[in-house]
Amino acid sequence: MHVTLEQPTGARLITDAGQEIAIPATLRYTAGDPLAVHIDFPRHVTLDGEATTWTFARVLLGEGLRAPAGIGTVRVRPRGESDTSVEFHSPVGVAVLRFATADLYRFLARTYTVVAPGEETLGAELDQGLVTLFGGMV
Repeated sequence: MHVTLEQPTGARLITDAGQEIAIPATLRYTAGDPLAVHIDFPRHVTLDGEATTWTFARVLLGEGLRAPAGIGTVRVRPRGESDTSVEFHSPVGVAVLRFATADLYRFLARTYTVVAPGEETLGAELDQGLVTLFGGMV
């Protein structure tokens, strides 16, 4: 059974000028993709007018709540006791969003009730693909 969790939340976009703009976001986790978390943004807050989803490792979110984590396109780091920043790096620039740490902890804890850390599987589809790729020799 594929369970999907969604948790609407708010974030604060930090501009280059240091202004903060409130934007809606939805934290999402699905058992069908147990190693990843997703942050969905509605189209009215994106530059191109299209809904956008950023997907990154669930373990990165957990690590970034305690200490700076990530070296790639997504970086997570605590900002004091009550806030956590999530940085999204792309070829067109960097977006820095500030979330309430309690919201991120609550979301992460909920994901662990669906699939416990260390119990993620690659999924039946991938397992079958590997069997096919290796001619039944997995």
